[in-house]
Amino acid sequence: MKKKIIGCLMLTCLFWMDVAGQETFKVMFYNLLNYPLEDAVPNREDDLEFILSDYQPDLFLVCELNNVTGANNVLNMTKSTISTSFEMATYVSNTSDDTTGDQNDLQNQLYYDSSKFILEDEIIVPTDLRDFNVYKLKVNTTDQATNPIEFYVIVCHLKASSGTQNQLRRFNMIVELDNYLSTLPSDSNVVLGGDLNIYTASEPAFQLLLQDTNNITFTDPANRVGSWNNNPNFVDVFTQSTRTQTGLGGTTGGFDDRFDFILTSENMLTTANITYESDSYQVYGNNGLSACYNSAINSSACAIPGSEFSFEIRDALHNFSDHLPVTLNLEIDENLLSVEELVGQSQFTLEKSIVDSKLRILDISTKLFNTDVLIYNSYGKMIRKVKLGSNVNSEINCSNLANGMYLLTIPNFDIKPLKFFVSH
Repeated sequence: MKKKIIGCLMLTCLFWMDVAGQETFKVMFYNLLNYPLEDAVPNREDDLEFILSDYQPDLFLVCELNNVTGANNVLNMTKSTISTSFEMATYVSNTSDDTTGDQNDLQNQLYYDSSKFILEDEIIVPTDLRDFNVYKLKVNTTDQATNPIEFYVIVCHLKASSGTQNQLRRFNMIVELDNYLSTLPSDSNVVLGGDLNIYTASEPAFQLLLQDTNNITFTDPANRVGSWNNNPNFVDVFTQSTRTQTGLGGTTGGFDDRFDFILTSENMLTTANITYESDSYQVYGNNGLSACYNSAINSSACAIPGSEFSFEIRDALHNFSDHLPVTLNLEIDENLLSVEELVGQSQFTLEKSIVDSKLRILDISTKLFNTDVLIYNSYGKMIRKVKLGSNVNSEINCSNLANGMYLLTIPNFDIKPLKFFVSH
């Protein structure tokens, strides 16, 4: 019995050593399909709010944003559905087409949680069609003055359509980006999110991104390099098209292409101070089913019992855009700087420490309204993030949690974690 007690104490100590020194950030890239001017689907903002509320990104990268009104609308959505600390980079219209029509109708943008990231610089890399928008960020860590964690985020939208001329234009755009990246330190941490409109990994533009003689060499964290156009073997990384129905805006034809990507510099797989979390790359809304090939993402072919993404999520994605978002996680082995300090456990209590299907949180301080609650399992892995509402009591559904011990805490607040047990 004594050995078991000592073992549990050691596990708990190791658990908190791990949690205290590691942070994970969720990244999402999304083609917004001519937002807000595309209005074939009424009230599609509701769908985007539902998507953001479900995924809760810390960094939200977008393309096909039409104007500053749309940019501000999306900012307000991130503030209301994710965190009030969300901000956006400076809105700028596309400069690359100023001499060839100056339409400025498709912009890129970055939204970020300002409690976790500091925006240090904003750079425009022009091409003959659309800008690369480059953002230099610093993680808001406790020791950022002596050990800063900095990285670059690039948002882009390459030339669309097949054919030799369009391939050449995509390649020339990447040449301009590579010229800029050659000016950075070779150990820079770089994340690139974009609609690349590339049909196969053998295309020159993609090969240039992955070329190992570059100053900054990119890698595909999904490790799914190949010829993906109309190839059901790559259905798990397909991002377009979510639709077969006409009249909704965007393209139709069903699920058959991988156009949207998040790439990272090679060092972010292993040696950087901010790294890609292994196996976290995912096309949000894609259940990876071969039957989904050439289908609408909200069709019954794109889910089976037990699939991760429900009909409600897939239907919102179908309605909002002809693309699916791409997501991944980034990790650091440092602590974030607290936004606010609250001391003690008096900010909330648990009704019971042993629960079956529902964990009830009582007497929640108003300072914690609309904040995130995190649940960790006994191995120190975060398994659930739940946003508290604006009520003094709240419930968390635990019906799908395995039996065992869990810890509940609130990030950025100095509150002692509370232990509870699930027993069905």
